Amino acid sequence: MLGTIIGAIIAGLIIGALGRLILPGKQNISILMTIVIGIVASLVATLILGAIFGYNNASGGIAWWYWIVGAILAALGIVAYGRITNKSV
Repeated sequence: MLGTIIGAIIAGLIIGALGRLILPGKQNISILMTIVIGIVASLVATLILGAIFGYNNASGGIAWWYWIVGAILAALGIVAYGRITNKSV
């Protein structure tokens, strides 16, 4: 259980960082909010790819589609957060 939580935080950090890298310029968003947005983006990517499209990483290894879709969703989440909080993104 603790390993799952730590793994989700690490994945959220990576996906959030990838989302920030996709966006040009400086983002006025905290690291904590980046992690939260990254975790949510990762969960939504898993839902979209797994439950809706039936994607299964049957070959093992790195599930690249989850990371790609998660990073795109994180970038969208960072933009949305910036617009909601009136911070320039």
